[in-house]
Amino acid sequence: MSAPASLHCGLLPLVERRLIIVTGKGGVGKTALSAAMATAYAQAGKRVLAAEIVPSVDVPSQLHEFLGGPVPEEEPALVSDGLWVALLTPSRGHLRFLQDTLPLRVLADAAMRSQALRKFLSAAPGFSDMGVMYGMLDLLRRPHPSGGPMFEICIVDSPATGHALALAQIPEFLTRVIPKGPIFRAADEGVRILTDPAMTACVVVTLPETLPVTEAIELEKGLAKHGLKVSAIVINRVPVDPFSGEERSALGSLLGQASPHVFGQRELRRIERADAALAMVRDRYAQPTERLPEVGGEGPEVTRALAALLRQP
Repeated sequence: MSAPASLHCGLLPLVERRLIIVTGKGGVGKTALSAAMATAYAQAGKRVLAAEIVPSVDVPSQLHEFLGGPVPEEEPALVSDGLWVALLTPSRGHLRFLQDTLPLRVLADAAMRSQALRKFLSAAPGFSDMGVMYGMLDLLRRPHPSGGPMFEICIVDSPATGHALALAQIPEFLTRVIPKGPIFRAADEGVRILTDPAMTACVVVTLPETLPVTEAIELEKGLAKHGLKVSAIVINRVPVDPFSGEERSALGSLLGQASPHVFGQRELRRIERADAALAMVRDRYAQPTERLPEVGGEGPEVTRALAALLRQP
């Protein structure tokens, strides 16, 4: 295990949670941030699992692009010191649920070989998301040989806003429509974990533009309706602004006489749009926000750069 390191003050409190769900619209950098947070927390001395929600193991892993190492599978695999990676699929969760509820493990294995049952579990409303949820609970419960949980922090990379909302809604829905039995108990456990702010944190990732910020704030409200607390909104790829207010005014006057295709003019407009988006977040969202600058490189190089930023005191 690597020596403990400091973490960025805004995200430091999240290191005390057992479950961190990273969500947001596509293309905002959710997976890169998930990989960076997992890397930073592992470097801080925690046992961390980075889990990616996918419909099946046949879907290419985006998390693998940012972490490298072994290609993720449903069973967690060690990527680096203190850091594991895994896929969260509905079928794996369904199997673990049946193994926990049927009297013999062989019956669960036989049931999951039934094509008709697999089709039903995939098509029945809510059952696909329930499989993801149960797989997540199963990983949280996994014990470490020396005591305590195997994974002190599970970071879940949610591929779309709908998945985060489904994780918040499905357990609550199932406890209403199924008032007892093993499904109720699993759903009730899911509700208790997801709605416990000391246990679970949700991080919404967005970009410094008006529309993505508006969508992020609406997502935060939707999650809050179902008891899933958003602990931070992370504004990713914020352009660097090296100018004072006086310098920017002078530059704006100078560039205003130039062609609109001049790079400096486009970049200044981008900085101004970012400022407007950041002001919107401050005005409409009371919880902590984090700003991450643009970083160069690809894949694991981006992860290392972001993890270094998160570790800055």
